[in-house]
Amino acid sequence: MMMEILPPPLAQAIAARGYEELTPVQAAVIAEEAQGRDLLVSAQTGSGKTVAFGLAMAGDLLGDAPMLSAPGRPQALVIAPTRELALQVAKELSWLYGPARGRIATCVGGMNQSVERRTLSAGAHIVVGTPGRLRDHLERGALLLDQCKVVVLDEADEMLDMGFREDLEEILDAAPPSRRTLLFSATMPKGIAELARDYQKDALRLATAGRSTAHADITYQCVAVSPADIEAAVVNLLRFHEPPTALLFCATRDNVRRLHASLTERGFAAVALSGEHSQSERNQALQALRDRRARLCVATDVAARGIDLPGLSLVIHVEIPRDAETLQHRSGRTGRAGAKGTAVIVVPYQARRRVERMLGGAGVKAEWVKVPTAEAIHAQDRDRLLVSIGEGIGALDDEDKRLGEELLTRHGVDEIAAALVRTHRARMPQVEELVDAGQPMARERPQAGERRVSNDRTGSGRGGHDEGGGHSSGHSQGGNQGGGGVWFRLDVGRRQNADPRWIIPLLCRRGGVTKPDIGSIRILPSETLVEIAPDMAERFLVALKRHATRQGRSAEDQIAIEPAGGPPAPRPPRPPLQARPHAPRRPPHRGA
Repeated sequence: MMMEILPPPLAQAIAARGYEELTPVQAAVIAEEAQGRDLLVSAQTGSGKTVAFGLAMAGDLLGDAPMLSAPGRPQALVIAPTRELALQVAKELSWLYGPARGRIATCVGGMNQSVERRTLSAGAHIVVGTPGRLRDHLERGALLLDQCKVVVLDEADEMLDMGFREDLEEILDAAPPSRRTLLFSATMPKGIAELARDYQKDALRLATAGRSTAHADITYQCVAVSPADIEAAVVNLLRFHEPPTALLFCATRDNVRRLHASLTERGFAAVALSGEHSQSERNQALQALRDRRARLCVATDVAARGIDLPGLSLVIHVEIPRDAETLQHRSGRTGRAGAKGTAVIVVPYQARRRVERMLGGAGVKAEWVKVPTAEAIHAQDRDRLLVSIGEGIGALDDEDKRLGEELLTRHGVDEIAAALVRTHRARMPQVEELVDAGQPMARERPQAGERRVSNDRTGSGRGGHDEGGGHSSGHSQGGNQGGGGVWFRLDVGRRQNADPRWIIPLLCRRGGVTKPDIGSIRILPSETLVEIAPDMAERFLVALKRHATRQGRSAEDQIAIEPAGGPPAPRPPRPPLQARPHAPRRPPHRGA
């Protein structure tokens, strides 16, 4: 235990916070070999990095003094990639340096610059900010770094990925050459190595997050679903786990908006975080999560960076992370500081192999499970109801008991108990029925005697044209092209530039089918007829009806798809080719 070597004010703050011992990264940065040196630290999200670099800079700020001197020009600078993370860091450093009378200033995008300039002119011991805003204050002369003793780059890999390298270099160049530079990064890509080489001197490399223990507190699960079932799968996962707080990741702000609206409509208490929200709206959303007015947060990767929410036990990757690093950063929002958490990846079944490769690259072992069924969710509801009622019995007061006795005089015990159960269930969002409950990884290979036809009548991969100028693309299973499939009509045709290259992905997304389930495609002047495998037609229709109730605003969402009522009329036979009469040969021309 290394608490004894901490400066007394910081030891007091640590003890008041309930720490019994330091985390590995915190102990590493205050070890004797790390004293006074530049540090290049690799540590997992949630390992106590903020307190770690707060402890690492204590010797530079306090020295042997019991308290910090009067605030003036900043002695330490902390740079973070997002405003949420910067504000979280400032909050952590405030309690850590509170007993030492430390003053912390923040400079982040979305805040009033005039207020920040006044705060800087009033003096601060530590400044925490985002790269762009810090550079702006630096260029305007509001931020002076001539007395800065320590510069910390938190989540340095993320800042490089976000394109902040030029800002970081200008800020580091403005700090005195004698300063210490501490780089904290979950991963160590080539860009971090270059930054360390250019701006650190004899840096000590500390790696406290080995692959074998990086995910020990997080249980990873994958659920393979039809693309049309992604939203329904998310609903059932939330209903099954019923987490105190959950974080749901989407790739774009449009998808955040759409999923947030859908969950709210279903009765979930949810907030949204994305780049389109102002700082005030973000603060309100986070506060709603902290005081439990909301339980779910739907967010993009950047907006959720640095969020530390109490009781966050579930992370759902609604859209697949772009790489292994993003998977780790997202999932690291749960399983923090020794708490247990669950991270679930919702995988369209055609993307399963890609996800398995990503998991291998991240050193993660995930269990492939099915989406919770209605029966499993209702069983969980029964267990939770019995527990919650049992816990509530001990908190009854006399008025509660009198009202209970009055109810017993009017109704039987069975009726009251049933009404209690119904009231409990009425508060819960409805469980979703999945279109594709089987969760296949892909369509089965054709059995003996079956055949699959390529995307044209000739099997050559080139599309043909029917007699009306329409394109006919055969893509069928089990002989569907010969009329055995079910036909649907799209209200776009050749005049609207209909083409199988975008029609097939549209059908897969909207109808929850895969490419082998689609048979012939006939593109006519103002409409398109498509053939769906008979064993998938009913599922396809259910998915279409579901989409119609949640139709979006994009151009693709406005395309109507409906049953065609039968196969298209057969094409009339082509007239036989007529022999062309031969022209009489001309004698060869001879020059004079």
